[in-house]
Amino acid sequence: MAPPLLRLDDIRLTFGGTPLLDGASLSLSPGERVALVGRNGSGKSTLLKIAAGMVEPQDGEVFNQPSATVRYLRQAADMEGFATVRAYVEAGLGPADDSYRATYILENLGLTGEETPQTLSGGEARRAALARVLAPQPDVLLLDEPTNHLDLSVIEWLEEELARTSSAFVVISHDRRFLERVTRATVWLDRGQTRRLDKGFGHFEEWRDQVLEEEEREQHKLGRQIVREEHWLRYGVTARRKRNMRRLGDLQSMRAKFRSHRGAEGVAKMTASEAAESGKLVIETKGISKRFGELAIVNDFSTRIQRGDRIGLVGPNGVGKTTLLKMLTGELAPDKGSVRLGVNLEIATLDQRRAALDPEETLAHFLTDGRGETVVVNGEERHVVSYMKDFLFKPEQARTPVRELSGGEKARLLLARVLSRPANLLVLDEPTNDLDMETLDLLQELVSGFPGTVILVSHDRDFLDRTVTSTIAPEGDGRWVEYAGGYTDLLAQRGSARFERRGGQAKAPEPNSSAGAKPEAPAKAASKKLSYKQKFALETLPGKMETATAAIAKLEAKLADPQFFARDAAGFNRIAGELDKEREALSAMEEEWLELEMLREEIEGG
Repeated sequence: MAPPLLRLDDIRLTFGGTPLLDGASLSLSPGERVALVGRNGSGKSTLLKIAAGMVEPQDGEVFNQPSATVRYLRQAADMEGFATVRAYVEAGLGPADDSYRATYILENLGLTGEETPQTLSGGEARRAALARVLAPQPDVLLLDEPTNHLDLSVIEWLEEELARTSSAFVVISHDRRFLERVTRATVWLDRGQTRRLDKGFGHFEEWRDQVLEEEEREQHKLGRQIVREEHWLRYGVTARRKRNMRRLGDLQSMRAKFRSHRGAEGVAKMTASEAAESGKLVIETKGISKRFGELAIVNDFSTRIQRGDRIGLVGPNGVGKTTLLKMLTGELAPDKGSVRLGVNLEIATLDQRRAALDPEETLAHFLTDGRGETVVVNGEERHVVSYMKDFLFKPEQARTPVRELSGGEKARLLLARVLSRPANLLVLDEPTNDLDMETLDLLQELVSGFPGTVILVSHDRDFLDRTVTSTIAPEGDGRWVEYAGGYTDLLAQRGSARFERRGGQAKAPEPNSSAGAKPEAPAKAASKKLSYKQKFALETLPGKMETATAAIAKLEAKLADPQFFARDAAGFNRIAGELDKEREALSAMEEEWLELEMLREEIEGG
């Protein structure tokens, strides 16, 4: 076996309190492809910085092969002092490196090299940093969240580039699909220590669960053994006659081991506050279009989103996903076409730019909007510290300014605020950024089980496959197509393995393609026009639905009186029965209107 290019042995580091690294190890031999995984805050980035020589451990051995070249991709690129992106990238080349490769990498990452660093978006800055570490083809690549803020086309290109590279690498990422495709070994950093699995990330989660189960069994056995030894100490004849010092010493050691055991890290608890049920129809668009100058962002897009749908938006950065999202929710008016929002909509939005975060605001103030010490979640009043614990924040962080949080903590804080707001429509723009995998699992369960409607923008292919019922994707020239299912289903229907960046998007499927938003309405009778009765219903149903909605609101207002039931239980039950009937009637009217509207469009389209 070849000697390692780098090796970290028994690394220890603490910043006060519980050690961050407590005997951690990491080794990398030529050609190895290692995933470094663990919870947010477990020390993964710190361990990579120690490997890169940027942080000194308090104890342990760090070895780097003297002749090996190492490049480290940090989470935030430092481009200060560079006039252009090309200058920044070429500064990372060694004397023997080919500058043409820098051009090749930049082009494949969608950059010219002439961009000014100060004007780059988050995704462009990430691509520039990637170009700097990939261009030299080093012996060792240390990659800290390389897929953050990248769109799908760049992520898929990066997977192919890492598959071709001769460099050995260690990669930290929350993107399951990415790790499954590029890694051959996994190092798990947990409670300051590392365990290694000589298999790729695809085998990690099953192995991790087995390790935790075995650890729990061993801790249980140790507890039982301590009980037996304590019984011997109190009641054993030998113990009363003379003290067996060795056995007493063993008991003390067992007690110390049992007390010092750090259990598995806690798990976040996510529950979305539910608003009153929305109408059956949530959003309907007809032929909406949007242009910025000569650039077509959205061109003649129509869709219907109904209660319970979970819609994913995908595509390259800059293609217009956020613009389309704003038009769907009524925040931005289309140049042409119409957007109709359903009744009783309560929208909660997670903004990927984290615009809602004031760096000087404390966590408690942010979650309560400055109104006292409590948060109301699903109608239940909770102390803000208790609610923070659900999202893995410590009580002492309640007065911590937002600026001191890590990227993962900021993501959890925004989720905590969004999920505390009553909503029946969740709008999530890049919700997976900076979340660890355990928190991603919980978010996935929440989205999948949310009784309302969800629209989300994401580049996380695994998350999309696990959550959405249909996916909207760009097909060039402002045309957007809705495909049934998640991202993998989209690729199967679309017949294209990768989205290209603006200007080089794949040809859209032909009109008779199987790729479609949702199943077409069942074929109606062979009539070529609506009957008088159908026309009358189509014209009058919207008014009836508005009347029913107003009646429902009045009944709900009566039932909201906390003293009503105590004062008149029979009256309360009667009103509750009327409310159920009104809701059923409204749902039936919405169903009828949707069917008639689809029939009308089918006849007019024919």
